[in-house]
Amino acid sequence: MLFNDIETERLFLKNISIDDRNFIFSQFSDDVVTKYLLDREPVNDMEGADEIIKLYIQPESRLQHRWIIMRKSDGIKMGTCGFHRWNQKDCNVEVGYDLKEEFWGNGYMQEAMKEIIAIAMNSMHIKEINAFIYIENQRSIHLAENLGFVLSGSSYELFRDKKYLHNRYTLYLTK
Repeated sequence: MLFNDIETERLFLKNISIDDRNFIFSQFSDDVVTKYLLDREPVNDMEGADEIIKLYIQPESRLQHRWIIMRKSDGIKMGTCGFHRWNQKDCNVEVGYDLKEEFWGNGYMQEAMKEIIAIAMNSMHIKEINAFIYIENQRSIHLAENLGFVLSGSSYELFRDKKYLHNRYTLYLTK
């Protein structure tokens, strides 16, 4: 599977690269962006940004991929989205996404996610996409539901010695 850059009506989703290190640092050190990302400490230095980038620029084929979401009109980097934990044998994958607060409420993430869902279905032969969302993250829950994901389970994630309830939302794909 070769992951390519993607173009939508308003967005350009570009493969993450080392040139994005300042943005990745800004994104994953932002308290608002990381508020509900309860699986990893926020980035607090450039080495942390480099670790994230290194994960996503490994040679293909790999079991994860991430795109930088850019607005076509001005080239502004607004967030990221992508795949985690691609299980090729069971034909499922987990998605993750994040957006800077000033871009919320404009439909950008829905537009980006529709494209990567299409890739999962048509190129990766995925039958099930999962999103694990902290129960207090109402914006993310609303997005998942608008995209057709349904509540399919829940589990606790341990982070900083505290348990956080996450719901699993699943999108069942058929061709």
